[in-house]
Amino acid sequence: MRKITNINQGWTFIKDGAEENINLPHTWNNLDGQGAAESYDRGRCVYEKTIPYFDGRVYLEINGANTVAEVFINGIYIGSHENGYAMFRFEITDFIKKDAENTIRIIIDNSANEFLYPEMADFTFYGGIYRDVNIISEVAKSHFALLDMSLCGMYITPKADGRVFVKSLIEGSTKNLTKEFVITDAEGNEVAKREVAADVDAVKLFIEEPVLWNGMKNPYLYTMTAKLKKDGEVIDEVSDRFGVREFYFDSEEGFFLNGENVKMKGVSRHQDREGLGNALTMKEHKEDIELIKEVGANSIRLAHYQHDEKFYDLCDEEGFLVWAEIPVISRFSKKKQEQAKFMLEELIRQNYNHPSIFCWSVANEISIGGAGSGVYEGIKELNSIAHQLDSTRPTATAQVTFSSINSKLNDIPDILGYNQYFGWYVQTVEQIDKWLDDFHAKKPQIKLCISEYGAEGMTNLHSATPAQGDYTEEYQAYYHEHYVKALTERKWLWGSYVWNMFDFGSAIRNEGGVRGRNNKGLVTFDRKIKKDAFYVYKAHWSDEKFVHIAGERFVDRPTGEQKIKVYSNCDKVTLTVNGEKTELEGDKIFLFDAVINEGENIITAKAGKCSHKIVINGTDVENPDYVLPEGCQSFVRNWFSSSEDIDPDNLSLNDSLGDILFNSEVQRLIKNHAGITIDSPVLKPLGKIPLKPISKLASKLGAEEAISMANQFLQTIEKDK
Repeated sequence: MRKITNINQGWTFIKDGAEENINLPHTWNNLDGQGAAESYDRGRCVYEKTIPYFDGRVYLEINGANTVAEVFINGIYIGSHENGYAMFRFEITDFIKKDAENTIRIIIDNSANEFLYPEMADFTFYGGIYRDVNIISEVAKSHFALLDMSLCGMYITPKADGRVFVKSLIEGSTKNLTKEFVITDAEGNEVAKREVAADVDAVKLFIEEPVLWNGMKNPYLYTMTAKLKKDGEVIDEVSDRFGVREFYFDSEEGFFLNGENVKMKGVSRHQDREGLGNALTMKEHKEDIELIKEVGANSIRLAHYQHDEKFYDLCDEEGFLVWAEIPVISRFSKKKQEQAKFMLEELIRQNYNHPSIFCWSVANEISIGGAGSGVYEGIKELNSIAHQLDSTRPTATAQVTFSSINSKLNDIPDILGYNQYFGWYVQTVEQIDKWLDDFHAKKPQIKLCISEYGAEGMTNLHSATPAQGDYTEEYQAYYHEHYVKALTERKWLWGSYVWNMFDFGSAIRNEGGVRGRNNKGLVTFDRKIKKDAFYVYKAHWSDEKFVHIAGERFVDRPTGEQKIKVYSNCDKVTLTVNGEKTELEGDKIFLFDAVINEGENIITAKAGKCSHKIVINGTDVENPDYVLPEGCQSFVRNWFSSSEDIDPDNLSLNDSLGDILFNSEVQRLIKNHAGITIDSPVLKPLGKIPLKPISKLASKLGAEEAISMANQFLQTIEKDK
């Protein structure tokens, strides 16, 4: 019978010739990949460990090593793996010695590679062996597959009526062998059983009156155990959990799970953490799950790659609906297509049995690098492969904000996401309402979600008059107040995903006074502080009663009449300011009039049995720590270059200066923000000037980023009819 031995302990890590004793999981970019240096170390490092001899057939299992891993046993090359986010195995039976110690040497390389995804993205590509490493030993000559990319060589497809189909693959001879399949319920009771010849690949079992896996209401799990037998004796055994459920999407009514309409209230998650990089243990995974549960989400977008198997397991257990994806991101490359197909196959084969996963996403913002040659064909090929590997789940993609709603790319997946940042990178938050309504009016057949949206929020930056682009915690909360309302009101929109649940490492960033970090999280990178925006969603999504006074870190505030904001999912809140009580009835957001005295002010909010207290200082002197220091990056920018995927119905730098200046929306914006009205007679001679040649010249002179941003902004404005 196979035996699994964890070998995380006692490794030697070698970098630039220097040796260090470490335990796994491990990354060498846990600090420099999070802003501790201007650039982070991307290259080749070595991990070594000695192991004893193991009996039977022996396999080395590595659950995550970024990006390229080359494996040697006792100096002999075993093989390589090119996907930094998936599990892989090598058989090492013939390479380990019985009467000596055996040395495992694994070379990891996270250098940029023109043949591998990801290459260009807004997150750090941490190097290292950052998930568990195991030895699988005492494996029989004939056994359930260990080398077909799956976890257990078994693919389970349940139907809501109780039918359960299981496909399994045997490595080795099947002669005179049988396979027995047993299904047990959550209490361990046997509910179905069947035995067949070992060369039978597909088997059907039946559960009478199955309990459905019903999301967070009832995440009920069954267990399938498969036994390989010889003369009645079990020689190999594997098991995996699964859930019985059915679901579908409707372009007008949204998402249905087991016949019930469910709005996906989602957050996105990157797997890293401050000081740890992506070298996480079960402890960190569980903490993340608990925080996501607390905010009231029911769905998680696991961006932008395959996450740890442990996390998918937790999602199954808690009932989260999971968007799973591969890092085909930002810039399509024909050279990377073979690896993209490999990554997609690993994602699906390894995670097929998880009931939490409802879609396979084959690309994210792929038109950032342009929608030129091969993009459509490449994404369409990945979409077809996903359907071939799994006919039970829909495919998805997430489009970049400026991608035309008429883009051919939108017609490829079964369900579609758009990443929109109105109110942060472009225009104002109100624009999301118009964009959503326009999209649905023009493309009512598309099953749409907002797959990303968010704004940076720094817990040390504050303002009584927050404004777009100031990086304050207050503006971030205001931004999300509008978005959650707009997204909830539209029934046809099947879901949305906050970008992001947690701040995360992005070595390319240097803005908001912080290097190497994207600060759009509802929770800080170290998971210690829940920002005010966290409570915006808790008020809208969670049934757990609470009350929270916004701005508890905004300690030094102006004296005099002020608005005190409170978030709560109770229908009545009492606020006490320096002994003066005020009671308000409301819905989610409560705004109280208050007088802030000079010096200490004690503020308490109560709702039912819940209470929250803060202390603020009234002062007429602005705290300089609440604004970005001089010289810090304070200009809100996106991180990517311009795209050739231009929506012809919206403005762009392909238009003339006159088309842009005399556009009704542009005129409105100029009047609102600059207080002036365009004088057409004066500017009329300039109206026919084409901007495309000027923008190309500006790019050559080093203003490419500014040109890109200008084009992105114009693409959000519809041309006058």
